[in-house]
Amino acid sequence: MKKFTLFGINYSATDYVESSKLIIEKASSNSSFGVTALAVHGLIETYRNSSLRALVNKIDLIVPDGQPIRWALNSFFKAGLQDRVYGPTLTLKVLESANKLNLKIYLYGSTEVTCQKFSSFILKNYPNVQLVGIHVDRFREATEAEDVEDIKKINASGAHIVMVGRGCPRQEIWVSNHLGKVNAVMMAVGAAFDFHAGTVKQAPKWMQDKGLEWFFRLIQEPKRLWKRYLLTNSIFIFLFIKHKILIRRN
Repeated sequence: MKKFTLFGINYSATDYVESSKLIIEKASSNSSFGVTALAVHGLIETYRNSSLRALVNKIDLIVPDGQPIRWALNSFFKAGLQDRVYGPTLTLKVLESANKLNLKIYLYGSTEVTCQKFSSFILKNYPNVQLVGIHVDRFREATEAEDVEDIKKINASGAHIVMVGRGCPRQEIWVSNHLGKVNAVMMAVGAAFDFHAGTVKQAPKWMQDKGLEWFFRLIQEPKRLWKRYLLTNSIFIFLFIKHKILIRRN
């Protein structure tokens, strides 16, 4: 699959079918493989932080989560993407395939309530999936000893896929730092935990299709998110216009 560098991040020009197939192939052989669905917020965080950008670019498969990401890749590189690869939807596609193969899933991150509800959702809808572990987020970085123990537990569980829901960019940092250590596919899927657990509402499909999911989330949590979206969306629009002008000049 082709990769294109958008504002410093190496996105894979892929779709749900191709990306989920690759994930399942890597998972079936217990390969240490990193995946993230990176939307505008994550992209701009990496643009502003070169160290974070280097870590994220170590991840094997970076899929274009947001519609604005897809639009930019199509506009700049003629990537031909028909749809974004939305993290929560990719999660369902992977679970569907994992269910057919009786694969083992490990949940890492989020709150105890969300993890329990998400695990109930998985077991109800994908009964052949083996849920082999749940690690509730400490909401701080693990000590070296704790991290070693976490890795041992995950590997001992035989997990094929570790779904990581720590929020961006903490989840991407965790995935990147555990490549070659955790013998499984590590998927940074963030909001998928909350959405499928039912603890956070998803935007209506028409808003998702129009790239307005950020606005729906802003309405839900204005105090927490207004600064994030004002900053990241503004920088993204600026960069998009700047690169569009440069392309036209060249």
